[in-house]
Amino acid sequence: MSAQEIKLVEMDYGISQTIAHPQKEKVEKIAQTYQSILACLKKRIVGMEDVVEQIMICLLSSSHALLVGVPGLAKTLLIRSIADLLDMQFSRIQFTPDLMPSDITGTEILMQEENSQSRSFTFLPGPIFANLLLADEINRTPPKTQSALLEAMEEHTVSSLGQRFSLSQPFLVFATQNPIEQEGTYPLPAAQLDRFMFNILLDYPDKDQEKNIMRLTVSTDPEPLQPILKKEEILGLMQLVRQMEMPRAMLAYCIEICRLSRPGESKSPSFIKDSLAWGASPRAAQCMILGSKARALLHGRYHVTPEDIRAIAYPTMRHRIILNYRSQAEGITPDEIIYRLLTNISSPDGYTKITKKQKYSQRLYLFSNR
Repeated sequence: MSAQEIKLVEMDYGISQTIAHPQKEKVEKIAQTYQSILACLKKRIVGMEDVVEQIMICLLSSSHALLVGVPGLAKTLLIRSIADLLDMQFSRIQFTPDLMPSDITGTEILMQEENSQSRSFTFLPGPIFANLLLADEINRTPPKTQSALLEAMEEHTVSSLGQRFSLSQPFLVFATQNPIEQEGTYPLPAAQLDRFMFNILLDYPDKDQEKNIMRLTVSTDPEPLQPILKKEEILGLMQLVRQMEMPRAMLAYCIEICRLSRPGESKSPSFIKDSLAWGASPRAAQCMILGSKARALLHGRYHVTPEDIRAIAYPTMRHRIILNYRSQAEGITPDEIIYRLLTNISSPDGYTKITKKQKYSQRLYLFSNR
């Protein structure tokens, strides 16, 4: 997102909440649609409201997400169900050590023309030509194949033998990683992790949720889901997110959070200098701005609040801040650093009591500790 796309508003935080906006009806419709999506997903998915919210934020921001969790937590089912509800063309790739880039992007095949002896090469599109791509266990394939996704994620194009093919819009990649096995895997490099807007952690359900999962899944087949939104409507919502106004105070808050996460910044807190090797990149601030706008829309507001920013700070930054050896040895997690950072930065709304986020299993942070 370029600087020109960020609309600054000459107003303070208090005024920005009270101004009526001409897009009010659209915003209310988005909030109602989001609630309908949550209600439909409950027919297949138990709990995971925070995960669904983060996925929807990525979707409205036209961005990609990385989901980290053990097998059997319904990651694939969740993504497929959302694709069904949004009438998007869904494609799933199971990443394996022998997967080649052409298995993802497509390949050139020699075709003989009908009623003719002449032959020519024709491009046969691969599974990447979809609206929503599930890259299952992306860390199980070599870097050469992982990098085949980079151009598609950033440029929304695929190159083959000197030709470039455009992907239909919207195009979103939701990749999953299994934190159990480490042998024979290829961890994503920091540059590729940075391409994902969110790093979403999924932990085990609690006891009541697990009982409900058993009741829902072992007795009957899952109910079919009917589309709630069309592709054209989704593209319109993506544009609406970028057209939202971002008050100066909220913009400054996002930038401050990211800048103070860098150990080399003179104003960074001492615990940042002691715990981190590298801080969040400027792309983190871009994602935080877009994500806070999308979250505000999902909750029926056309103005961003500090709570929107704080809510998405964790999935935005946990894979972008790199712990040093000392903090890793002490068992410090990225979420603990982010929590301390948020409590050390003055909020535009004057709110000082920051809710501590769920403490996930230590193993789920392995992919954030590059």
